[in-house]
Amino acid sequence: MLLEVRGLGKTFGGLDAVKGVDIDVPEGRITAIIGPNGAGKSTLFNLLAGFYRPTSGTVTFRGKDITGMKPHRTVREGIARTFQTTQLFEDATVLENVLAGCVVRSRSNAIDAVLRTPRYRRDERASKERAMAELEFVGAAHLAHEIASKLPQEAQKRVSMALALATQPRLMLLDEPAAGTNDEETEAFGDLIRQMVDRGITVCLVEHKMSMVMNLADQIVVLDHGQRIAAGTPAEIKQDPLVIEAYLGAHDHQAGARP
Repeated sequence: MLLEVRGLGKTFGGLDAVKGVDIDVPEGRITAIIGPNGAGKSTLFNLLAGFYRPTSGTVTFRGKDITGMKPHRTVREGIARTFQTTQLFEDATVLENVLAGCVVRSRSNAIDAVLRTPRYRRDERASKERAMAELEFVGAAHLAHEIASKLPQEAQKRVSMALALATQPRLMLLDEPAAGTNDEETEAFGDLIRQMVDRGITVCLVEHKMSMVMNLADQIVVLDHGQRIAAGTPAEIKQDPLVIEAYLGAHDHQAGARP
Protein backbone atom coordinates (compact mmCIF):
# COMPACT_ATOMS: atom_id res chain seq x y z
CA MET A 1 0.00 0.00 0.00
CA LEU A 2 1.47 3.35 -1.04
CA LEU A 3 -0.28 5.47 1.60
CA GLU A 4 -1.84 4.31 4.86
CA VAL A 5 -3.79 6.68 7.08
CA ARG A 6 -4.89 5.48 10.51
CA GLY A 7 -7.02 7.31 13.05
CA LEU A 8 -6.10 10.68 11.58
CA GLY A 9 -7.58 13.68 13.34
CA LYS A 10 -7.26 17.46 13.43
CA THR A 11 -8.93 19.74 15.95
CA PHE A 12 -9.30 23.49 15.59
CA GLY A 13 -10.42 25.30 18.72
CA GLY A 14 -12.16 22.23 20.07
CA LEU A 15 -13.90 21.41 16.79
CA ASP A 16 -13.01 18.22 14.94
CA ALA A 17 -12.27 19.11 11.30
CA VAL A 18 -11.04 15.55 10.72
CA LYS A 19 -11.76 12.75 13.18
CA GLY A 20 -10.45 9.20 13.27
CA VAL A 21 -10.05 8.80 9.50
CA ASP A 22 -8.65 5.58 8.04
CA ILE A 23 -7.68 5.48 4.36
CA ASP A 24 -5.64 3.11 2.19
CA VAL A 25 -4.36 4.48 -1.12
CA PRO A 26 -3.10 1.68 -3.39
CA GLU A 27 -0.25 2.39 -5.77
CA GLY A 28 -1.08 3.05 -9.40
CA ARG A 29 -4.76 3.78 -8.77
CA ILE A 30 -7.03 6.82 -8.58
CA THR A 31 -8.63 7.45 -5.21
CA ALA A 32 -11.33 10.12 -4.93
CA ILE A 33 -12.26 11.87 -1.69
CA ILE A 34 -15.80 13.23 -1.76
CA GLY A 35 -18.22 14.80 0.68
CA PRO A 36 -20.28 17.92 1.28
CA ASN A 37 -18.72 21.33 1.88
CA GLY A 38 -17.04 21.40 5.28
CA ALA A 39 -16.60 17.63 5.37
CA GLY A 40 -12.85 17.97 6.00
CA LYS A 41 -11.53 17.04 2.56
CA SER A 42 -9.04 19.89 2.10
CA THR A 43 -8.01 19.62 5.74
CA LEU A 44 -7.24 15.95 5.13
CA PHE A 45 -5.04 16.87 2.16
CA ASN A 46 -3.23 19.48 4.25
CA LEU A 47 -2.54 16.83 6.89
CA LEU A 48 -1.17 14.40 4.30
CA ALA A 49 1.07 17.04 2.70
CA GLY A 50 2.33 18.42 6.00
CA PHE A 51 0.67 21.84 5.95
CA TYR A 52 -1.15 20.89 9.18
CA ARG A 53 0.16 18.79 12.02
CA PRO A 54 -2.39 16.16 13.06
CA THR A 55 -3.90 16.14 16.53
CA SER A 56 -4.06 12.35 16.41
CA GLY A 57 -3.34 9.40 14.16
CA THR A 58 -0.59 8.40 11.76
CA VAL A 59 0.31 8.79 8.09
CA THR A 60 2.56 6.16 6.50
CA PHE A 61 3.96 6.66 2.99
CA ARG A 62 5.89 3.91 1.22
CA GLY A 63 6.29 2.19 4.58
CA LYS A 64 7.71 5.29 6.31
CA ASP A 65 5.99 7.23 9.08
CA ILE A 66 5.63 10.81 7.80
CA THR A 67 3.14 11.99 10.43
CA GLY A 68 3.56 15.72 10.98
CA MET A 69 6.41 15.99 8.47
CA LYS A 70 6.86 19.51 7.05
CA PRO A 71 5.75 20.21 3.45
CA HIS A 72 9.28 20.62 2.07
CA ARG A 73 10.09 17.15 3.40
CA THR A 74 6.90 15.46 2.19
CA VAL A 75 7.65 16.81 -1.29
CA ARG A 76 11.09 15.23 -1.13
CA GLU A 77 9.48 11.98 -0.02
CA GLY A 78 7.37 12.07 -3.19
CA ILE A 79 4.06 13.76 -2.35
CA ALA A 80 2.89 16.73 -4.42
CA ARG A 81 -0.23 18.79 -3.74
CA THR A 82 -2.26 21.21 -5.85
CA PHE A 83 -4.91 23.59 -4.53
CA GLN A 84 -8.48 24.38 -5.49
CA THR A 85 -7.44 28.01 -5.88
CA THR A 86 -4.20 27.93 -7.83
CA GLN A 87 -1.18 29.17 -5.91
CA LEU A 88 1.43 30.29 -8.42
CA PHE A 89 4.12 32.96 -8.33
CA GLU A 90 1.89 35.52 -10.01
CA ASP A 91 4.56 37.90 -11.31
CA ALA A 92 6.79 35.11 -12.62
CA THR A 93 6.54 33.42 -15.99
CA VAL A 94 4.96 30.02 -16.41
CA LEU A 95 8.39 28.47 -16.99
CA GLU A 96 9.82 30.12 -13.86
CA ASN A 97 6.93 28.71 -11.83
CA VAL A 98 7.57 25.16 -13.02
CA LEU A 99 11.32 25.54 -12.51
CA ALA A 100 10.54 26.20 -8.84
CA GLY A 101 9.27 22.63 -8.61
CA CYS A 102 12.51 21.31 -10.10
CA VAL A 103 14.54 22.75 -7.21
CA VAL A 104 13.38 19.88 -4.98
CA ARG A 105 15.48 17.39 -6.98
CA SER A 106 18.45 19.69 -7.59
CA ARG A 107 21.87 18.51 -6.40
CA SER A 108 23.38 21.98 -6.41
CA ASN A 109 23.86 24.10 -3.31
CA ALA A 110 24.16 27.84 -2.71
CA ILE A 111 27.90 27.84 -3.38
CA ASP A 112 27.31 26.09 -6.72
CA ALA A 113 24.81 28.78 -7.64
CA VAL A 114 27.11 31.67 -6.71
CA LEU A 115 30.10 30.20 -8.52
CA ARG A 116 28.03 28.73 -11.36
CA THR A 117 29.91 25.47 -11.06
CA PRO A 118 29.64 22.73 -13.70
CA ARG A 119 27.22 20.91 -11.40
CA TYR A 120 25.01 23.99 -11.20
CA ARG A 121 25.03 24.45 -14.97
CA ARG A 122 24.14 20.78 -15.49
CA ASP A 123 21.28 21.08 -13.00
CA GLU A 124 20.09 24.27 -14.66
CA ARG A 125 19.96 22.63 -18.09
CA ALA A 126 18.27 19.51 -16.74
CA SER A 127 15.70 21.59 -14.84
CA LYS A 128 14.75 23.60 -17.91
CA GLU A 129 14.39 20.43 -19.95
CA ARG A 130 12.21 18.81 -17.27
CA ALA A 131 10.11 21.96 -16.80
CA MET A 132 9.42 22.22 -20.52
CA ALA A 133 8.64 18.49 -20.69
CA GLU A 134 6.05 18.84 -17.91
CA LEU A 135 4.51 21.88 -19.58
CA GLU A 136 4.29 19.88 -22.79
CA PHE A 137 2.68 17.02 -20.88
CA VAL A 138 -0.08 19.22 -19.44
CA GLY A 139 -0.62 21.05 -22.73
CA ALA A 140 0.83 24.39 -21.65
CA ALA A 141 4.25 24.53 -23.34
CA HIS A 142 3.10 27.39 -25.57
CA LEU A 143 2.51 29.49 -22.43
CA ALA A 144 6.05 29.08 -21.06
CA HIS A 145 6.97 32.75 -21.28
CA GLU A 146 3.60 34.18 -20.27
CA ILE A 147 3.13 35.83 -16.86
CA ALA A 148 1.23 33.37 -14.67
CA SER A 149 -1.26 35.87 -13.24
CA LYS A 150 -2.44 36.83 -16.73
CA LEU A 151 -3.59 33.32 -17.62
CA PRO A 152 -7.22 32.15 -17.39
CA GLN A 153 -8.09 29.79 -14.53
CA GLU A 154 -8.05 26.65 -16.66
CA ALA A 155 -4.52 27.40 -17.88
CA GLN A 156 -3.34 28.23 -14.37
CA LYS A 157 -4.60 24.84 -13.20
CA ARG A 158 -2.54 23.15 -15.91
CA VAL A 159 0.55 25.13 -14.86
CA SER A 160 0.03 24.20 -11.20
CA MET A 161 -0.11 20.54 -12.23
CA ALA A 162 3.11 20.95 -14.21
CA LEU A 163 4.77 22.56 -11.19
CA ALA A 164 3.70 19.64 -9.00
CA LEU A 165 4.84 17.10 -11.61
CA ALA A 166 8.25 18.80 -11.77
CA THR A 167 8.90 17.63 -8.19
CA GLN A 168 8.76 14.05 -9.57
CA PRO A 169 6.06 12.78 -7.20
CA ARG A 170 4.97 9.24 -6.47
CA LEU A 171 1.64 10.51 -5.12
CA MET A 172 -0.28 13.49 -6.53
CA LEU A 173 -2.91 15.15 -4.32
CA LEU A 174 -5.27 17.11 -6.59
CA ASP A 175 -7.68 19.45 -4.82
CA GLU A 176 -10.70 20.05 -7.09
CA PRO A 177 -8.74 19.99 -10.36
CA ALA A 178 -11.89 20.60 -12.40
CA ALA A 179 -13.39 23.41 -10.32
CA GLY A 180 -14.51 26.31 -12.48
CA THR A 181 -14.08 24.45 -15.76
CA ASN A 182 -16.67 23.67 -18.41
CA ASP A 183 -17.65 20.15 -19.51
CA GLU A 184 -15.04 19.96 -22.27
CA GLU A 185 -12.25 21.19 -19.96
CA THR A 186 -13.39 18.78 -17.23
CA GLU A 187 -13.14 15.86 -19.64
CA ALA A 188 -9.67 17.02 -20.70
CA PHE A 189 -8.51 17.13 -17.08
CA GLY A 190 -9.86 13.61 -16.58
CA ASP A 191 -7.77 12.44 -19.54
CA LEU A 192 -4.72 14.22 -18.12
CA ILE A 193 -5.17 12.49 -14.74
CA ARG A 194 -5.34 9.09 -16.47
CA GLN A 195 -2.11 9.95 -18.28
CA MET A 196 -0.46 10.72 -14.94
CA VAL A 197 -1.39 7.24 -13.71
CA ASP A 198 -0.02 5.76 -16.93
CA ARG A 199 3.29 7.45 -16.00
CA GLY A 200 3.31 5.56 -12.70
CA ILE A 201 1.96 8.37 -10.52
CA THR A 202 -0.72 7.48 -7.98
CA VAL A 203 -3.49 10.07 -7.81
CA CYS A 204 -5.71 11.07 -4.91
CA LEU A 205 -8.20 13.79 -5.71
CA VAL A 206 -10.89 15.85 -4.03
CA GLU A 207 -13.64 16.71 -6.49
CA HIS A 208 -17.28 17.83 -6.41
CA LYS A 209 -18.10 16.97 -10.02
CA MET A 210 -19.67 13.58 -9.50
CA SER A 211 -19.77 12.54 -13.14
CA MET A 212 -16.00 13.03 -13.30
CA VAL A 213 -15.44 11.11 -10.06
CA MET A 214 -17.63 8.18 -11.06
CA ASN A 215 -15.96 7.87 -14.46
CA LEU A 216 -12.41 8.29 -13.17
CA ALA A 217 -11.93 6.81 -9.70
CA ASP A 218 -10.92 3.25 -8.90
CA GLN A 219 -12.06 3.77 -5.33
CA ILE A 220 -13.96 6.49 -3.47
CA VAL A 221 -13.73 7.56 0.15
CA VAL A 222 -16.62 9.62 1.52
CA LEU A 223 -16.23 12.10 4.37
CA ASP A 224 -18.99 13.79 6.35
CA HIS A 225 -18.41 16.09 9.32
CA GLY A 226 -14.74 15.09 9.30
CA GLN A 227 -15.36 11.36 9.51
CA ARG A 228 -15.20 8.58 6.96
CA ILE A 229 -18.69 7.24 6.38
CA ALA A 230 -18.03 4.99 3.39
CA ALA A 231 -15.36 3.62 1.08
CA GLY A 232 -15.58 1.46 -2.00
CA THR A 233 -15.83 1.32 -5.75
CA PRO A 234 -17.97 3.87 -7.62
CA ALA A 235 -20.67 1.21 -8.06
CA GLU A 236 -20.71 0.50 -4.32
CA ILE A 237 -20.71 4.17 -3.34
CA LYS A 238 -23.65 4.95 -5.66
CA GLN A 239 -25.78 2.47 -3.73
CA ASP A 240 -24.65 3.32 -0.18
CA PRO A 241 -27.62 4.79 1.73
CA LEU A 242 -25.40 6.79 4.08
CA VAL A 243 -23.67 8.44 1.14
CA ILE A 244 -26.94 9.21 -0.63
CA GLU A 245 -28.32 10.80 2.53
CA ALA A 246 -25.18 12.77 3.42
CA TYR A 247 -24.04 13.92 0.03
CA LEU A 248 -25.26 12.41 -3.21
CA GLY A 249 -28.92 12.94 -2.40
CA ALA A 250 -28.25 16.63 -1.90
CA HIS A 251 -27.08 16.74 -5.51
CA ASP A 252 -30.21 15.09 -6.93
CA HIS A 253 -28.41 11.76 -6.71
CA GLN A 254 -25.83 12.71 -9.33
CA ALA A 255 -24.20 9.39 -8.58
CA GLY A 256 -26.44 8.12 -11.32
CA ALA A 257 -24.19 9.88 -13.80
CA ARG A 258 -22.52 7.83 -16.51
CA PRO A 259 -20.84 4.79 -14.93
